[in-house]
Amino acid sequence: MTNEVNLRRTPLFAAHQKLGARLIDFGGWEMPLHYTGIIDEHQAVRSAAGVFDISHMGEVLVRGLSAESFLNQTLTNDLRKIGVGQGQYTLMCNERGGVIDDLYAYRIRSFEFLLVVNASRIEPDLAWLEQQHGAFARRAEVELENASNSFGAVAVQGPRVKEFIDRCFPRRPASDSVAAPASSLKKNDLDLFEFDDSVIHVARTGYTGEDGFEIIASAEVIEAVWNRILAVGRPFGLKPCGLGARDTLRTEMCYPLYGHELDENTTPIEAGLGFFVALDKGSFIGRPVLTGQKENGTSKKCVAFKMTCKSAPPRPQYPIWTSGAETQPIGVVVSGTQSPSLSIGIGLGYVPPQFAKPGAALDVEIRGQRSPAVVVQKPIYRKPANG
Repeated sequence: MTNEVNLRRTPLFAAHQKLGARLIDFGGWEMPLHYTGIIDEHQAVRSAAGVFDISHMGEVLVRGLSAESFLNQTLTNDLRKIGVGQGQYTLMCNERGGVIDDLYAYRIRSFEFLLVVNASRIEPDLAWLEQQHGAFARRAEVELENASNSFGAVAVQGPRVKEFIDRCFPRRPASDSVAAPASSLKKNDLDLFEFDDSVIHVARTGYTGEDGFEIIASAEVIEAVWNRILAVGRPFGLKPCGLGARDTLRTEMCYPLYGHELDENTTPIEAGLGFFVALDKGSFIGRPVLTGQKENGTSKKCVAFKMTCKSAPPRPQYPIWTSGAETQPIGVVVSGTQSPSLSIGIGLGYVPPQFAKPGAALDVEIRGQRSPAVVVQKPIYRKPANG
């Protein structure tokens, strides 16, 4: 049971209740942990399809003639690389290079961007963006709008989604007479589609390691979108999925979760996300620190590991030790779970660089006992060649 006092609810709360979801407090939101079970929902996404409520995430619109320049000073990736209808994963850092948030930035018009941010970071993100906006020389040419309460969002993920997505959203707005179907979107593409009497955003993005789409629609129509996906997708094996499966899926893929792999004292370089830091684009907040880490190395690195013997699953904040006779604590687990795909304990943790190479032996302290583990290449889970 959850404590309903002060918990926020998404526009899909009633839909979750009807489906018998087990609801929990997730960062101040009353959200489904699971419906039929975490393992069952995880396997549905890996083998067929699953649909998730992601309406708790925030949406920030940044528009104006200098929107691109403003965001390129504030985010780590290079927005000049994406055109209208494209998105990119990026991070927002403080002057120390610490991560304020990781997010998706979509260019929805030439001078307008849609930022999809983490639910727990909506207020800190906005405060930071407003602070930077106030110091931006061309701030009159940039407008910020927190649209989080206006939107809902769902993610439909899995290898069979492409078989039925066009039945969910068959048409783009009539003004685009030669528009292709949703299944023709490429990875990180976003476009508008008609849904009943509304226009919605459909992007080919996700957080599971499987093919899939994320749909952003007005809060008033998101339940109808959810119901359409459920009705059309069920013959293809689709199941509603909760936060439990979302976490096991992203951990298998080594995707970061804010508050675990990322925080304001951890940099993208330390987290292994240097690919999303465009040091060559010019000045941006945190660049001097990140450049130094890229050139000189870091004192800690985020590693993926597998348990090598039968044990209880590793969990966040469990200590990581060196392996061998003279063991010493060297780090901490930041994400850990029992992998439904691999049937072993897996996790992510921070250790000094000398212990970060794939094949390095570690011990993880689980319930007071040290159990052996090995550092592995990311991602931990890789789809079978015939998958």
